[in-house]
Amino acid sequence: MARLGHIRAMPRTTIALLGGLLGFLLYVMVVVALADHVLELHWLVQLVYFTVAGIIWAWPAKWLMFWAVRNRG
Repeated sequence: MARLGHIRAMPRTTIALLGGLLGFLLYVMVVVALADHVLELHWLVQLVYFTVAGIIWAWPAKWLMFWAVRNRG
């Protein structure tokens, strides 16, 4: 049986990169799918939706970046 002691854990930055890309892709898919329904609504609702949808992704991205570099020495 092979020993796995020489295999290093995946660095946080790699995990954050992969998770961030996957999460952002899923987020964009949901936002675009919902946008089809929002386009039928009043222009003010559209303005709020697209403003919020365009900004809100920044908070999870910020958290992910801070998590990725935490405990670096």
